[in-house]
Amino acid sequence: MERKTIELDQGWDYMYKGIKKLRRILEGLPEPPFTSEEYMMLYTPKWKQFLICSSGFFFGYLVNGICEEYVYNRLQFCYGWYFTFVQVFVYLFLIYLQGFSPKKMVNPWKTYVKLSAVLMGSHGLTKGSLAFLNYPAQLMFKSTKVLPVMVMGAFIPGLRRKYPAHEYVSAILLVLGLILFTLADAQTLPSFSVIGVIMVISALVMDSFLGNLQEAIFNMNTETTQIEMLFCSTVVGLPLLIPPMVLTGEVFEAWNSVLR
Repeated sequence: MERKTIELDQGWDYMYKGIKKLRRILEGLPEPPFTSEEYMMLYTPKWKQFLICSSGFFFGYLVNGICEEYVYNRLQFCYGWYFTFVQVFVYLFLIYLQGFSPKKMVNPWKTYVKLSAVLMGSHGLTKGSLAFLNYPAQLMFKSTKVLPVMVMGAFIPGLRRKYPAHEYVSAILLVLGLILFTLADAQTLPSFSVIGVIMVISALVMDSFLGNLQEAIFNMNTETTQIEMLFCSTVVGLPLLIPPMVLTGEVFEAWNSVLR
């Protein structure tokens, strides 16, 4: 019920903004055009929005997985923290192209400190684990992400979510299906390393906080946008990547590898 109320409030908010824009245009007052997000919310049916967003998500995730495996396995570039550091600047550049600026923020910077820490830790450990695990092994571990996220949702302030037993059973069956699918190819059996397993399990622990913290922020302030959350979590998290890069020596080794 709470989630439906939030979605309804967001829908009315977009409708109000749209009517306000149209009124200013009809009165001859200068007004910037609709953003792509506002246009989609106002003129695109819900089922089309779902198909567009879900298709884009799966396509992006597929391309990301292919690129990661190519970089780590073919190019032998096994520097997870440095990889994440560079990726952050790509995110910021894309956000800049979207026209977002800190002036549009609706939450204080401190809201994103915990989120940034677990986001950067999860990304760095996940990518770094590929130096010790092959891609099928990492994928097998990451496919269990839904279970710790569901469990941790009961302990995050602002959520305290509890799921019925059948949803836990469904999640377990989904995880088992993904694991069996990963192991289906006998020629690419997963190879395990203790360090890699520790890294990917640590990433899973951080993932369990990540999704729930994001949802808690959205619930706390319904005016929060996805682009603000991505911008703030990357900016705040950027300095947090420097200590692990220096301590592991990746900042020098990765740069030398790039120069070669």
